[in-house]
Amino acid sequence: MQKLDQNAIKEKLSLVVDKLINLDKTNDETTIEERSEAVGYFKRDFGIKEWDWPQGIGLYGLIKLQKIQGNEDYKEFLIHWYKENMELGLPSRNINTTAPLLALVDLNESVKDREFESLCLDWAKWLMKCLPKTEEGGFQHVTSANGDRLGVRLNENEMWIDTLFMTVLFLNKMGLKYNRQDWIDEAYHQVLMHIKYLYDKKTGLFYHGWTFNERNNFGGVFWCRGNSWFTVGILEYMEMFKGTMNSGIRQLVTETYKAQVHALLKLQSKSGLWHTVLDDADSYEEVSGSAAIAAGILKGIKMGILDDTYLECAHTAVRGILKNIDADGTVLHVSGGTGMGYDKEHYKNILVAPMAYGQSLAILALCEALEV
Repeated sequence: MQKLDQNAIKEKLSLVVDKLINLDKTNDETTIEERSEAVGYFKRDFGIKEWDWPQGIGLYGLIKLQKIQGNEDYKEFLIHWYKENMELGLPSRNINTTAPLLALVDLNESVKDREFESLCLDWAKWLMKCLPKTEEGGFQHVTSANGDRLGVRLNENEMWIDTLFMTVLFLNKMGLKYNRQDWIDEAYHQVLMHIKYLYDKKTGLFYHGWTFNERNNFGGVFWCRGNSWFTVGILEYMEMFKGTMNSGIRQLVTETYKAQVHALLKLQSKSGLWHTVLDDADSYEEVSGSAAIAAGILKGIKMGILDDTYLECAHTAVRGILKNIDADGTVLHVSGGTGMGYDKEHYKNILVAPMAYGQSLAILALCEALEV
């Protein structure tokens, strides 16, 4: 098996990071129809300055990179980002706007800023007491309203796979940090709820969402980036415990992860990437989801959950990602913000454009590639 070119990875990684921290809002002036929500156009998803999930994932990528490199190269950028947003006034609290707090918990380990700590503690309490819940106590996937940073879209009685990365990781990290067993237990509950209702036992893959109102998985589509939130997120979750995770839950989660990766292995295209609808070869290949899947597989190997037979799959994916990083560091072929779909066409028609989370998920994959 051909080894990865570490110098090429480091070079591309530097470009991707530089692009991320300088990522501007789009100036694209296409027609209103082409810029609609139906094709994934959300103004908040472009650029690095807004407080929402695309930017939150980007910040977490920078935190991970600092840890791997053993430096604080992005510390001042991160401090300024949080301070500036807090001074401007934060948007509505919801699942997606929780995402930036995941990196803030780690950042504050060295900064020790009381304002940062107070925000994290208050937000964790809000998740426990105020976030709308579905039947059986699932975290309802409340999102930001498009075009209204203070508004929300309730998505009543719906659970989406994205929630695990956007919100559950933060709550669990806070529970472990402050020895709050009730927060840890709630994170356990959410992980198990999302597996119960979104995992497909026949294929080993995950559906995008579940609605208790209609009691179905919407279009029953296996969306690439949706699946990738579990592939990479569940290992971040397990790693947080440092060996203290409930053994019974760990076994269930581990076996679910392994089954998913086994299924993903069969669906990987020759380029190393995965299609935006995983089981539809006519849908376009998508880099952000592929990057998160690659990161999750590489991390699984590093943690000893997967054996080395998965290295070829992961290395092929990394090479595919490298080929989709432009000369200026822009990660190409990233799908836009993707609301819940009732058929495959919804996902196949989502626009492709540079996104903060595309940069970040590429960072996560390339970071893991440096360690395995």
